[in-house]
Amino acid sequence: MRDREHPMAHALRQRRPFTLAELIADGVVHGVGLAVAIVAGTVLITLAALHAERGDIAAVGIYVGSFVMLLAASMAFNLCPAGALKAWLARIDQAAIFLFIAGSYTPLLMALGDVPIADRLLIFVWSTAIVGVALKLLVPQHFGRMAIPFYLAIGWSGVLAFQALAAALPATVVGLIVAGGIAYSAGVIFLLWEKLAFQNVLWHGCVLVGAVLHLVAIFNTVLG
Repeated sequence: MRDREHPMAHALRQRRPFTLAELIADGVVHGVGLAVAIVAGTVLITLAALHAERGDIAAVGIYVGSFVMLLAASMAFNLCPAGALKAWLARIDQAAIFLFIAGSYTPLLMALGDVPIADRLLIFVWSTAIVGVALKLLVPQHFGRMAIPFYLAIGWSGVLAFQALAAALPATVVGLIVAGGIAYSAGVIFLLWEKLAFQNVLWHGCVLVGAVLHLVAIFNTVLG
């Protein structure tokens, strides 16, 4: 009797195979991103440990951990040959996006202090991220493209705390946060445009740009 194919593996095979040039370019983007996450993250944690409060240090640690996890999971998935392992890496890669969104919000919302909207939004972001992770890991075949609006909804939920963020943070930091969100959202166009040459590279490039903009914003927020 023929074994049933993993539904995620079947879905992955339906995508256009990437050329060698696309794979190399994507590997470079991931390599640069992972290096930035590790080096800048180490510097950020060190400086936070020297100059920030204990809660901010923990928030920075969560953020850096989610940043490194996102890029490592994405690199492993995108460079892995097709097969059962790639199907499992796809689950981890897509689940890591939820953790990174919540992780990015954590130091920014913690910086607002005892502001009710910040506490509520932090609970909402992490609760929805955990639900998203569970769905991606347990029932990925029923939660494919539907995850994209879920990512965007969690990512842009910060508009609910925009007034508090604008009052507590410098205008340049708020601008960096918004610009990062726009970069992530623009990347979704390339994620969905599967027939475009180098679409995966462009998608991951937009993610890296957004991540760097938010990294600078978090540096300024925690250490400013």
